[in-house]
Amino acid sequence: MIADDVYRRGRAGLPSWITDHDGRRTELPIARWMGGTHSTIEDIRADEASIAFCTGPTLDLGCGPGRLTEALTRAGVPALGVDTSSVAVEMTNHRGGLALQQDIFCAIPGAGQWSHVLLADGNIGIGGDPAALLRTVRSLLHETGTAVVEVDSASGVDDRNRTVRWETDDCVGEWFTWASVGASALYALAVTAGLRARRTVESNGRAFTELAVHSIDRGVGDP
Repeated sequence: MIADDVYRRGRAGLPSWITDHDGRRTELPIARWMGGTHSTIEDIRADEASIAFCTGPTLDLGCGPGRLTEALTRAGVPALGVDTSSVAVEMTNHRGGLALQQDIFCAIPGAGQWSHVLLADGNIGIGGDPAALLRTVRSLLHETGTAVVEVDSASGVDDRNRTVRWETDDCVGEWFTWASVGASALYALAVTAGLRARRTVESNGRAFTELAVHSIDRGVGDP
């Protein structure tokens, strides 16, 4: 699995890349994903801004090497990371977090009871269908829960799909569809999934939007 190779290389401080179908190649932000000593002060501040929304049991979807799952756990917040990479799950567990190897569109423990669902590092793009992903997120949340979604802060980004693959020096992965979503597009997508935008905060060039379960689902008069 290419993701396993990417995370192994990240642990060793080696680069990996993401390539568009049109041939554009960009280095993956693997050092930021790794966290810990790999992180810059700016990375840490942005991560702190994202998890500040999470005050109760939190599901970290697409957790990767588990820096956010670990940070939540160390802060006393119950957290579960979910990722399809066995290496990412092993790394998360090794650093003191708790993670499950699982497709996020399949059955997740505690569905309907989570206080928060975290989609950091652009993971709103998983599967290439943000609307479907948000419906899945809504099904995982408690009626008083919230989702925290990192959005694309680049100027002019609305909602777009692209075909990409991960690459290393000696391994090339399969093509897959990934989505990029800006804040305004997320607001509209959220409504169709039974969620509503509360606020967007920015930190060091990254942006995070908090989505709450829509009031029509929670009952008239609920906050």
